[in-house]
Amino acid sequence: MNIDGGYVAYIINPKSGASSSKTLVWRFKEYLKDRGVSLRTTFTGSMDDACELATKAAVDYECKMIVVAGGDGTVREVVHGLEGSDKPLMIVPCGTENLLANELGFDTRVKTLIAAFEGDCVKPLDLGRANGRCFTCVAGVGFDGDVVKLVSQNRKGHIGHGDYFWPIWRTFWSHKFPTVKVTVDGEEIFDGKGLVFVGNISRYAVGLEILKHADYGDGLLDVCVYVSGSRLHLAKHSALTLFKLHAQAGDVVYKQGTSVQIVSSDQCVHSQIDGDPGVDLPMDIDIIPQAVKVLVPPNAKPAGIRTRLKRVIG
Repeated sequence: MNIDGGYVAYIINPKSGASSSKTLVWRFKEYLKDRGVSLRTTFTGSMDDACELATKAAVDYECKMIVVAGGDGTVREVVHGLEGSDKPLMIVPCGTENLLANELGFDTRVKTLIAAFEGDCVKPLDLGRANGRCFTCVAGVGFDGDVVKLVSQNRKGHIGHGDYFWPIWRTFWSHKFPTVKVTVDGEEIFDGKGLVFVGNISRYAVGLEILKHADYGDGLLDVCVYVSGSRLHLAKHSALTLFKLHAQAGDVVYKQGTSVQIVSSDQCVHSQIDGDPGVDLPMDIDIIPQAVKVLVPPNAKPAGIRTRLKRVIG
């Protein structure tokens, strides 16, 4: 990447990730310094800080590139702050899942970061917007929203994969399966009991290809509705998704579009946005095509289930 005559804004969330992730952050920073790159390092104290720091970098003529070290929430806010800017963004993955970083082809190796920086491969990234709130990855409604709400309520510092076990188990046995109506580009595609996922990336938690046809730069939102009114039905969908067979199932609705409306006659139907609690229904979602530019490793491919499980296990 050519940074001549300018600097790289290095935005770090100091609370994201385990010690191994923090080592990755500093090793890549040392690499940039050894290359003679001028750095301006700032630390976030909140999500609002991340957006504000990115916005300032976006309008600073001397800033040639932004690097963000953090999880999906931090990355989302930085992307929001850079919306409409022509300055490239690079992600140093430090969160629990790192959904967007994984989709872009990043892993936890410093050599991958170096390859992306030296390869100068820049791709456009779309940005989703749910009730005015931006997201880069996936918005989930129903079961998914209930799980994330429980995780958030019990959160104490950094979240690991183990923090999801009991919320998922509790939600599996207590979930009420709300009735939802889903409309895509003005066409009603579903009205009944189910779970809804809307997003911009093909792989979700631990690499599950829920939105298997999604492309983060195609200007479209992918919508997947699992018709489900019971725990048995939910277990069936989980198994089919694990084996990448769900998109062809008769009780799954899959659609692409630029605007999505989700409403419910039930009360307090929860959602999640990029792993953080979202708004309760109703929800209006649209897309901002090619909102930012992202730097990716050359010939990058999204990490699959086996790769991500290996990282979790260590």
